[in-house]
Amino acid sequence: MPTKPSALGRRSADEQRRASFLRTAHDLADDLAADAIFRDRAGRPPTDEVARLREAGLPAGLTPPGPGRGADWRTGCTVIRKLSTADSSVGDVLARHYVHAWSGRFYASHDHATALEEQSVREQWLWTGAIRTAAPDDDTGRPDLTLQPRNTGYVLSGRRFVDTAVSVADQIVVDAVCAVTGDVLVVRIPPGVPRMTIEPAHDRLGQRVVGAGEVAFDRVTVTPGQVLGRRPYDEEPTAPFTALADPALRLALCHVGLGIVEGALTEARDLSRGGHAYRLPGADPDLFLTYGELASAAQTATAVVDRATEVMAQALDRGGQLDAEEPAGIAALVATAETVTSKAALHVTARVLELADAPGLDRFWRNARVLTAHHPAAHRLRSIGEHYLNGSHRAVAAAFH
Repeated sequence: MPTKPSALGRRSADEQRRASFLRTAHDLADDLAADAIFRDRAGRPPTDEVARLREAGLPAGLTPPGPGRGADWRTGCTVIRKLSTADSSVGDVLARHYVHAWSGRFYASHDHATALEEQSVREQWLWTGAIRTAAPDDDTGRPDLTLQPRNTGYVLSGRRFVDTAVSVADQIVVDAVCAVTGDVLVVRIPPGVPRMTIEPAHDRLGQRVVGAGEVAFDRVTVTPGQVLGRRPYDEEPTAPFTALADPALRLALCHVGLGIVEGALTEARDLSRGGHAYRLPGADPDLFLTYGELASAAQTATAVVDRATEVMAQALDRGGQLDAEEPAGIAALVATAETVTSKAALHVTARVLELADAPGLDRFWRNARVLTAHHPAAHRLRSIGEHYLNGSHRAVAAAFH
């Protein structure tokens, strides 16, 4: 009679897979760093970058963990951060891929999610998407994406800006309002379908290689199998595990921000050590003070993000056993991590420009500026404070809008 794999054997296999992911990330980061400045200046869609990710097996590797496949949350975030030190645009693409690959678990049934993840691994799907967590904030109050029911499935109409990989992804995850019931449904759309057009974003200040752009849907067919599930709208209660979807994305992007910080500091340090900076080691004691300040800022942000990452990892591992109160506390911790990381990224990347004038060093500040621009710290701080004072769930949700 065959024996089942022991817990020790499973753990050993998981550890080997984790080690393999990290080696791959290290090698790919070295490869990306070699021409990062050239690719930043060119600002083309990430066709070549995604090809490198596929060659390394990362789109298949960075999917939710399952038997013999996928990556746990800690490993996924480590890989994202490592690649972001070399090229934060690629880190951004991979971060959004990893989190949107969890969409089945966040919104769909267990069987549906499992089938999607297995297919994603087989076909090396690259995921992206744009899920809105708040009601429309324009003057009309109308949703930007609507679903009109048909005999089988729906037709999708409207426009939505997608932050990464809009022209190279295999699955785009969006939410849209059903025109009949008012339900908000999360659907996945494979690019290239009829009556779908893409308008790439050009001349971006930073994150130039992410492949951002606006997608227009003109009565695009959505089959029942492309509907992942229903997302609660506004004041409706959200299932605890589903409530982790948006904080998970924010936290993954914190690792992109940390990668920017680490990349900027490393490049500036190498310039100083090589004698290519304004001030040389040993000649100016204030230089040590500056690096001490910047290294401390980086380490502080890392400590906060690592704590949030561990808490998120434990929550994702528990799945349906989450308590209804827990997501609010996790979201508050993630909002804190985002606030600290944004401040460190903008501060460090600006200060390194005072240390050296080298080609491409400015890209770190430009990338940090674009990555943090749309999420003002004041909103998060008010929400964190209200949660700390009153335990408000709605306040924490507001931190991410």
